[in-house]
Amino acid sequence: MSVLVIAEHDNAQLKGATLNVVAAASKIGGDVHVLVAGANAASVAEQASKIAGVSKVLLADSPAFADALAENVAEQVLALAGGYSHIFFAATASGKNVSPRVAARLDVAQISEIIAVDSPDTFQRPIYAGNAIATVQSTDTVKVITVRTTGFDAAALGGSAAVETISCAAATGQSTFIGREVAKSDRPELAGARVVVSGGRGMGSAENFKILDPLADKLGAALGASRAAVDAGYAPNDWQVGQTGKIVAPQLYVAIGISGAIQHLAGMKDSKVIVAVNKDTEAPIFGVADYGLVADLFTAVPEIVTAL
Repeated sequence: MSVLVIAEHDNAQLKGATLNVVAAASKIGGDVHVLVAGANAASVAEQASKIAGVSKVLLADSPAFADALAENVAEQVLALAGGYSHIFFAATASGKNVSPRVAARLDVAQISEIIAVDSPDTFQRPIYAGNAIATVQSTDTVKVITVRTTGFDAAALGGSAAVETISCAAATGQSTFIGREVAKSDRPELAGARVVVSGGRGMGSAENFKILDPLADKLGAALGASRAAVDAGYAPNDWQVGQTGKIVAPQLYVAIGISGAIQHLAGMKDSKVIVAVNKDTEAPIFGVADYGLVADLFTAVPEIVTAL
């Protein structure tokens, strides 16, 4: 039984999510192979070869994969699918773009956002915004799976897998890369940050969100926001934490002026330590917080910064 993990990367650096997916794939048993589909991505394949538990890295190096167009990457995965019992993707924007195409072409049911592996054919995944866990058993010959990376600790480094260059699937011609706008920030990437400071509708305005900057600076944190704050225009879309935003599980999550709607809790309740500041004693966020402070955030946040 061999398992294929689709690596996430930018043609220069392997994304941390791949380590979590390898950890999930390793629980199946058997050989774990990693596919690196990219352009001039030999350095990424070298990084993947050092992941503990990986027995082989397959490098598909072609200009067709330079911009990770989902149609082209899916073709490469399908060219290899016959040799594997399981195909794993990270449940990220990139993984969710490719995996359904692969599942549809293989005529199998995708198993989405797993958080545990019970056996090679049985998995656990959250439903109802994380309020229930479904146990899913699949009888498909090839299982196409996306992994909620917060459900698995990252695989360790220290491996020495062989890197094999394979023939590349031709570009489908179904899509063309036009351009990309990338948000620039000196802060850590939200999805992989060790510390996250998030603001909610209680912040009151986009201008007031700047109150969080000194706190995030002190903690070396990424900035996040609730959906309510994003919808109100207080924060950009890529800061949104929640079921319809980014799923995070940092070592420390600081929720400022966030009431704690189910949608938001689904995106951060696996954080190791949760600190909440809210003036409403009945706010649901206190139900999951390890430390709660009932206070006016406009007074409390500057005081916390001073104390730090």
